[in-house]
Amino acid sequence: MELFQYPYMQRALIAALVIGLAAPALGIYLVQRRLTLIGDGIGHVALTGVGAGLLLNRSPVLVAVIVATAGAIAIELVRARGRTSGDLALALLFYGGIAGGVLLVGLSDATSANLNAYLFGSLTTISSADLTTIAVLGAAILVTMIALRPALFAVSHDEEYARVSGLPVRTLNLLIAVTTAITVTIAMRAVGVLLISALMVVPVATAQQVTRGFRSTMTAAMALGLFAAGSGVWVAATADTAPGASVVLVAIASFLVVAVAGGVWRALRRRSAPAAAPAPEPHEVVLG
Repeated sequence: MELFQYPYMQRALIAALVIGLAAPALGIYLVQRRLTLIGDGIGHVALTGVGAGLLLNRSPVLVAVIVATAGAIAIELVRARGRTSGDLALALLFYGGIAGGVLLVGLSDATSANLNAYLFGSLTTISSADLTTIAVLGAAILVTMIALRPALFAVSHDEEYARVSGLPVRTLNLLIAVTTAITVTIAMRAVGVLLISALMVVPVATAQQVTRGFRSTMTAAMALGLFAAGSGVWVAATADTAPGASVVLVAIASFLVVAVAGGVWRALRRRSAPAAAPAPEPHEVVLG
């Protein structure tokens, strides 16, 4: 725990906790919409923004926010207006983003170390300005996801019902797309664009093992994300491992523990349940 006396480790821990809380709050809507891979797709578009920023000598994070937001809006409009399915739109986003990122990074003078910081995260290099950006945007995402929970749930569960109810479906869909892009880009320095999708989805999948309602699942997922972020940073500090990968592996380990424990609990309940009473023998009817 002595490492957390240093300011850079304190910044790393705070940033991880903010992202660990905000990412599942958004991820539950992506899981509900069966768009669990959209974080990967937008992450690869953000990689194009990173490459453009490095090539133009501009802030990679700022350019990535702009590019990822534009890409997310474009894909949502294509999905909503055209005949392109959600899976195909994500595939276009995924392959186009990674191809553009590789091309632009290759044209720039960036080193592999600089690129890895965005691909896999670099929590220990987060500055005070980075932490302020992460905290402000993370808080905005968290407040939006909680404040608009009824409307966002309705849109994620059944768009037609939400439209008939008078909700602005297109606006809400664009809001989810934009907040996903912002979440991915602010998490680049923490867990990396290749791992942030796991932090959005895995805590939600873990919470679904033990909860019933949407609100309880959201609360449990946020708590699990917070636990994975804090524990992952602690593991990284003590074992000298990559912080982003440690956070994701703790989240996956939590899912496995909960899934196995839930399976054992259900098996024990079935075994201890009293056997069903045998059906009574039918009485013979004697006709006089």
